[in-house]
Amino acid sequence: MSLDDTQRKKVAAWIADGMKLSEIQNRLASELDVRMTYMDVRLLVDDLKLTPKDIDPPKPIVPVTPPAETPPPSAAPLKAESAPAPAGTLGGVSVAVDQLARPGSVVSGKVTFTDGKKADWYIDQTGRLGLAPQEAGYRPPAADVQQFQIALEAELAKLGL
Repeated sequence: MSLDDTQRKKVAAWIADGMKLSEIQNRLASELDVRMTYMDVRLLVDDLKLTPKDIDPPKPIVPVTPPAETPPPSAAPLKAESAPAPAGTLGGVSVAVDQLARPGSVVSGKVTFTDGKKADWYIDQTGRLGLAPQEAGYRPPAADVQQFQIALEAELAKLGL
C-alpha cells in the first residue's frame, strides 16, 4: 500500500519526534486509517530514508583475551591439611569439575567431604544435581552438603556455567 505525500510527511514527522515503529504502525491505523504490518512500516521508513530512534547502532565487538593457561581443578594435586586450601574448597569440602562430562550429564566432577569420603557429582540435562558416593550407602553430613553446593556454584561460576 502506498502513501501520498502528506501521509509520508506525517510519518517523517513522527520519526523526527522519536516514535518507534510499533507506535507509527498504530498511528497509521488510528489517524490515517491505513493498516500496515510491522514489516511494511519498516520498509516504508526505509524507503523514506529515515532512521527511527528505536534502532540502536551496533555496538563494537571487544575481543576477549584468553586467560593464562592454568591446570584445571581436577588436575591439581590434593594438598595436605596444613597447606592453603585448593581452589574449589569451602570449609573442608573440595569440589573439582571434570574436563569431560559423564555420559548423560551436562557437567560432572568429584567432591571430597570433610570426613575424607569422596563422591562423584553430576548435573543432568534437566538441571538436577546427583551424587554418587564411592562408598555404598554413604550419606554426607548436612553441613557438608550445604558447603558442597556453595563450592559447586562458585566453581561453575568460574567456568561461566
